[in-house]
Amino acid sequence: MLAFRGPASLLTQSDTSRLKPEDRETAAKVAAKLKQLRATPGIERLDQCSIAMRAQKVDKARVLPELTIVGAEACAEAIRAVTGLEASVKHPNDVLIGALKVAGVLGEASEGRVVLGIGINANIPEAALPAEVRIPATSLLAETGAPVDRIELLVQLLAALERRYDAWRAGK
Repeated sequence: MLAFRGPASLLTQSDTSRLKPEDRETAAKVAAKLKQLRATPGIERLDQCSIAMRAQKVDKARVLPELTIVGAEACAEAIRAVTGLEASVKHPNDVLIGALKVAGVLGEASEGRVVLGIGINANIPEAALPAEVRIPATSLLAETGAPVDRIELLVQLLAALERRYDAWRAGK
């Protein structure tokens, strides 16, 4: 089971039929939040969304690295889908465009679940990117020359994550 804490749900609005009533309510709240985010000036990053993935037993030594990679691969897939850029994963948790870091995934395991924090540098001008970092940074704006639709990026991220998480669970 996946749970989302942030500006969207892992299930899209059109895929709520399999949700419990209390989860449908959450999905409705998420849809309202998405509309609010679309109209909010100054939000330039898809930053610090958190996604909880439940596992029967969390073996931190095995599950945490595996799900971190699942999240990073989903992030790269979403970037490719929205921008056409060739995003790749530098294992275990960095997403790169060329040699530049555009996103990162951090995982934490507790209480029978793994929570992934996913950050993507979306519409950050090149001049505003940090200079003193281990891996030089970039943003989708800097790479494409145009702002990206953060909502579409989030939708693609969540869809890719759900597919990859389901495949990971099926392989267990």
